[in-house]
Parts: sequence; structure tokens; C-alpha cells
Amino acid sequence: MSTYRSDLLRVMHERGLVHQMTDAAGLDALAARQVVSGYIGFDATAPSLHVGSLVQIMLLRRLQQTGHKPIVLMGGGTTRIGDPTGRDTSRKMLTDADIAANIAGIRTVFERLLTFGDGPTDAVLVDNQDWLGKLGYIELLQEVGPHFTVNRMLTFDSVRLRLEREQPMTFLEFNYMILQGYDYRHLAQTMGVRLQMGGSDQWGNIVNGVELGRRMDGAELYGLTTPLLTTADGAKMGKTAAGAVWLNEAQLPAYDFWQYWRNTDDRDVGRFLRLFTDLPLGEIARLETLDGAEINEAKRVLANEVTALVRGADAARAAEATATATFAGGIGDDLPVLAVGPDGVRIGSALTALGLAASGGEAKRKLAEGAVRLDGAVIADPAHLISLQPGEEARFSLGKKKHAILRGEAPG
Repeated sequence: MSTYRSDLLRVMHERGLVHQMTDAAGLDALAARQVVSGYIGFDATAPSLHVGSLVQIMLLRRLQQTGHKPIVLMGGGTTRIGDPTGRDTSRKMLTDADIAANIAGIRTVFERLLTFGDGPTDAVLVDNQDWLGKLGYIELLQEVGPHFTVNRMLTFDSVRLRLEREQPMTFLEFNYMILQGYDYRHLAQTMGVRLQMGGSDQWGNIVNGVELGRRMDGAELYGLTTPLLTTADGAKMGKTAAGAVWLNEAQLPAYDFWQYWRNTDDRDVGRFLRLFTDLPLGEIARLETLDGAEINEAKRVLANEVTALVRGADAARAAEATATATFAGGIGDDLPVLAVGPDGVRIGSALTALGLAASGGEAKRKLAEGAVRLDGAVIADPAHLISLQPGEEARFSLGKKKHAILRGEAPG
């Protein structure tokens, strides 16, 4: 459908947020006539979400911006099981205290990007431990079990791919999709939720919830997923040579976060501006036309806008000022470049190869002192392996004055 009646689906499409919908016409009609409550679930496996989750958070932001109600579902219950989607191994079991601390850390990002309160379109945060923790096992089997067939569950990617790779899947994990479907049914019954959203890898789980609500209650529910988010070179969003790009300050300083966006591939700038900023589409279209050295202006705007949203305007200004001071002489043609082959290079070896350290011993000392940064992130392990795609670049710094560029080299 190219034309939508509702602001919700029009904005979602304009921003590049839609991959699949269970019933586009039905959801469009619903969103055009009333406030829609929609939710996304986030398991609390770490004290912060990372950039890979930001597109989902922006879905909730767009939902609220177009006059609807976002529900943030924290998986205090499902975290105790672990989503098997995209994994070959079971997740580490967390204690109740770990999960509570993780939820508290994660909530801070939502509080920047959403408006919480008691109003009809104000965001609400709920925890599925509040209802899953009270479920009796026999009750769950009797009430929900008949609506799931093992035959169909085995076809879901989260299960099928694990089995094809002959990796074990516990019965605990196998139950994850049942509980996720139950979450949707519970939220529909208790809060009037009509829409579940998520990444494309969650399509099967979302459809399960839609069908469970229809079978058990005759409810008309909807599902929407976002495209799989990768960078132009095919890499997974949110991963760098230095590690994950965390949304919280405690896990990643604002300067490093800003630098991640400033290093965006030229081909991704327009798409990321639509996905991750509130800039008007006309201004984004203008920035997309920039090329050559001017594209750096668009990258600076991207870094400032995303950092201001996630970390606050003061953090964005401070990060840009730090970057300007650090690379005042310009970073590019005048800096030494080290080609990194397909097998990667150990960070200690990179230091000596570039002449930033005179010996392996000096390299280890500098790393231990916290003086070495890769794309803004401090690296202390001399055995840290730097892997880059062909053409991908990483900024390499020793202290505040010595800088270099690492550049991925094609095989052969």
C-alpha cells in the first residue's frame, strides 16, 4: 500500500521503519480512527541496550509522535529463560538482583526518548515478571498449550537454525515463544494493546501472539516488524572493531558514542538520518546530496542529532568539542595508514607496525595505561584482534596527539 490514511504508517514508511505487517489495511484504519497502544519487548540481559536496539526504540518514539501510546515491555520474566533467536548457545542465567539492576539501567534511555505519564498517549513501562511469575505450569499448559503445535514451532528460525547447526536447545528456551505470545494476549486483555512491533527476526514470535489472541479471545491484533539493520558493507549494526556500541553512558562514554555515528559509511548517512533523528525529511534530502568532503558535514549532523537524543544536548556538544580538539589538524590524508588484511591484526602489533610504540613491551605498557583508543574506545588487551571489512576504516590513537588510520584490505 503506497498511501496511508494514518499518520502512524505514513511516518513509519517515510522513515524506512517498515518491513512486514500482518494486516496493513486493518492497522491503518485502526490508527486513523483511534489511539493505538503498541508495545515492544526488551529482555534485561545487560545494564544497557546497544545501538542495535535503537531502531526499536525509535519505533516507539514515532508511535508516540503520531498520537499513539507506547508500551515498553521489560522482560523480567522472559530474561530468566532467554530468547534463542539468532543464538547457538543458551544465555547465562541471571539473578533477580541482576535483572532488576539491568532494568533500572535500561529505563534511563527510554526516559530520554519517550514521554512517560498517565495521559492517553503517555508511555508506560511494564515488566512481564509481574504476570509470568504468577502463572501456574499446569494452568499455562491447559490454557495456552493447545494453541501451539510442536510441528509449527520446529519451523521457526529461532529453533530450526539451532537444530540444523546441531547446537543444543533446552526445553526452557523452547518455551520462550509461548511466553512471548502469552505476553501479547495479556497486554491486549489488561491494557487494550493492539499492536506488537519488533525486528524482522521476531516476525514468527509476533505472528504467534497475534494468532493466540485471535484463537483464545477473538481479538483483532496486529504486528509490524522493521527491516534487518545492517551497514552498507553488510556488517551488523552496533558492532565495531572495539566492541558493542552501548546506549548508556556507564557502558560507553558520550564521545565514543558520538564518534561511532561520525564514522558512518557515506552510503548509510541518509538512511540513518531518517531512522535515528527527528530532522525534517526535506533537510535530510539536502544532506543526502552532499558528497566528497562535504559529506562529513552530514555525518557531523548525524552524530550530533543522535547523541543529543540518546545522551542529551550537553553530551553532544561536549563530544563534538572533544572531537574537534582531538583531530584539530584534520584526520585523513596526513595520518599514517595501516592496511589490515582479512585475518585482522592484534592491537599490540598495530602499535609497533605504525611506529606508535617502539617495541612490543612498550605497546603492552601503553595499553595497560589505558592510553590506546580504537574508534574512541579504550582497549587494554594487547591480544585484541582488530577485524575490518575491505574499505572500512578505524581511528587509532595513542594518547591525545598520536593518531593513525587502520584500513581494511581486500583478500588477495
